Amino acid sequence: MFGIEFKHNYYFWKKITIKLFNLKTMNYSTLKKTVALSLVSLLAVGIANAQTDTSKKAAKPAMATSDTTTAKVFGGRGQYNTWSVGVNVGVTAPSVATGGVNVFNHNQPDLGYGISVRDQLAHSFGLQIDLHGGTLKGNSGSGTVIDSETGLSTASFSTPYLQATLSGIVNVATIDYIRRKNAVNFYISAGAGLLWYAPKVYSDNAQTNLVIDYKGHAGTNHTDTYVKELVLPIGAGVKFRLSDPLSLNIGYNENLVDGFNVAGAHAKYPAENKFSYAYAGLEYTFGPKSKPSLEWVNPVAMMYDELYDAALRQEVEALKGRVGNVENAINDLKKDSDGDGVADQFDKCPNTPAGTVVDGSGCPINFPKIDTSLFVRKPLPGEVSAKAFSNIQFEFDSSVLRTSSYPALDATSADLRANASKKIELDGYASSEGTAAHNLRLSRDRANSVKTYLVNSGVDAKRVKVKAYGETNPIADNSTEEGRVLNRRVEFKQK
Repeated sequence: MFGIEFKHNYYFWKKITIKLFNLKTMNYSTLKKTVALSLVSLLAVGIANAQTDTSKKAAKPAMATSDTTTAKVFGGRGQYNTWSVGVNVGVTAPSVATGGVNVFNHNQPDLGYGISVRDQLAHSFGLQIDLHGGTLKGNSGSGTVIDSETGLSTASFSTPYLQATLSGIVNVATIDYIRRKNAVNFYISAGAGLLWYAPKVYSDNAQTNLVIDYKGHAGTNHTDTYVKELVLPIGAGVKFRLSDPLSLNIGYNENLVDGFNVAGAHAKYPAENKFSYAYAGLEYTFGPKSKPSLEWVNPVAMMYDELYDAALRQEVEALKGRVGNVENAINDLKKDSDGDGVADQFDKCPNTPAGTVVDGSGCPINFPKIDTSLFVRKPLPGEVSAKAFSNIQFEFDSSVLRTSSYPALDATSADLRANASKKIELDGYASSEGTAAHNLRLSRDRANSVKTYLVNSGVDAKRVKVKAYGETNPIADNSTEEGRVLNRRVEFKQK
């Protein structure tokens, strides 16, 4: 079956090649129909071959055994064939499908040809060197184009060219998602290179009367003068896998030239020099038959297939069993029956009551009782004992306790701790300097300072109440400094 199809493809290609080499004898309308029909036919042949290739495996499981290789998803590029060479032939035109301004309004498609060398770096990306040649032709129809530099009247042009570029090829989609090898790949490309071309313009559409070439040589006796400029090719196409090493490639490139000389005449600025190349060709991947072509690899399908490998599934099941055993051992280690925070395997004192503070071995910790009398300051040598509940004085605009107040505070604390039922009220006051609001806050801070001292010395905070009176209720004259000193105070009220 494949031999019959290959023979049919051979004769089909032979007919297409004959038609392409006879482009110069056709008129423009016939040429367009022929090219369109040829590309559609090539597309149909590619799809037919791809379908035939996959239909041979239709009766097999989703992962066809004929597609099975020793290649692994993460095995590296060494397990694939990556280098390929391609030849192509097609049609050139001095315009592009995306539009733009052209010096000459009518295209005259002509023969183009090329060869390519590609290194596939990944299943979706490769680098390709292209060598293209051909001729670009166009005319102005029934009118003429006036060259803005020479003033000459021109009707048509002819520009033979050679092009060398380096491009990146990206496979963007496929229509075969269920096998290791794709059958159809859609791709886009972009790159850069050099273009050598020799533009010539004519005064007639038949291109028999040369007007001038790029260097200003007039008449018919002249040598082609080639211009060298930067060219940026961008394109897209579709590729069909005819066999593992052989594929059919159909594509379209737009070439953007960094110059304004491709059409020969200088007119219609800013006319962009650009041209297109629609082509079809064959591509052959070199390498041993034991290795698949990296371009046709479907890594998603390979990974799916590897996950269903019998040996791998056995290893996964065994790993599940080992993981289960580890989880059970961890659960046993974490078990804590009495909830004291120490696992049963390490708990030397099991069944401790809830809320008991335990050590690292799970046994209760017996904390020594604290003698609060140790925290009461003892009088310094020669210091006179102060009377409990006497007023506590403060510095100007300050709530910090004086060291001279410690004896009175210690005596007050000792009395309160000796009489557990006694409660007190601390009334804070201030002198009349400053605003009433400020003095009220200051008096509250002074009372809280006294309360903090008493609580830290062992008095229950619930037995001490704080009130602030600000600059009210003075006990001395605020007009004198002596009086203001006495008014900066905290008084005790016993309840």
